Amino acid sequence: MTKGRVHSIESMGLVDGPGVRTVVFLQGCKLRCAYCHNPDTWGTEGGTEMTSEELLKKILRFKPYFERSGGGVTFSGGDPLLQPEFLLEMLKLCKKMGIHTTIDTAGYGFSEYYDEILKYTDLVLLDIKHVDDEGYKSLTGRSKRGLDEFMKALERASTKVWVRHVVVPGITDSKEHIEKLEEIIKKINNVEKIELLPYHTLGIHKYEKLGIPYRLKDVEPMDKKQTRKLEKIIIEKIKIA
Repeated sequence: MTKGRVHSIESMGLVDGPGVRTVVFLQGCKLRCAYCHNPDTWGTEGGTEMTSEELLKKILRFKPYFERSGGGVTFSGGDPLLQPEFLLEMLKLCKKMGIHTTIDTAGYGFSEYYDEILKYTDLVLLDIKHVDDEGYKSLTGRSKRGLDEFMKALERASTKVWVRHVVVPGITDSKEHIEKLEEIIKKINNVEKIELLPYHTLGIHKYEKLGIPYRLKDVEPMDKKQTRKLEKIIIEKIKIA
């Protein structure tokens, strides 16, 4: 029985995959995204230690709610790939119980586990942070290599993918940037949906509380209408329904 560290559990998630979902936020993330709204999930030592059996019991309490809506369980974070053995055991247990599984990830974990994890994952919410190495280093503190490794695993798998990308004014909102994003998405198998998400500042208070400098404090929230326009352009070009 594997143990993992859980930051929190949301019982009625509506934006984390199809249907109503129980969302399990796991501790730990390799990235330090400038706009991250959950900096309290970065460290691997935070949260509450739980066994896979304890977590499954909590998930099963909500099964009547998410099952009726065609929902399931989404493992988020942080990045769930940073606790690969715990994640894998949870995915297997959920599949045994007939529960739809989703992982919400930026693709930065331990590549030797990816193929096995994807065998038990029905859907990947893939958060693409930037479009090139320089942009990744500036925005997240890491190179684009992590995304590239995870995309190779997605190529080998048949897992469905929803792509997500945060649009930040002056950083990821240019026409050139969106065109490069389009080229990356075209290389991914089984993309069912593309969501461009407008940058917001709702998590700033967490940085103040944790004593972490917020690097984008002078950046205004992204205009939602402009974000929808960019999303429409990219969806039409890639021809996703």
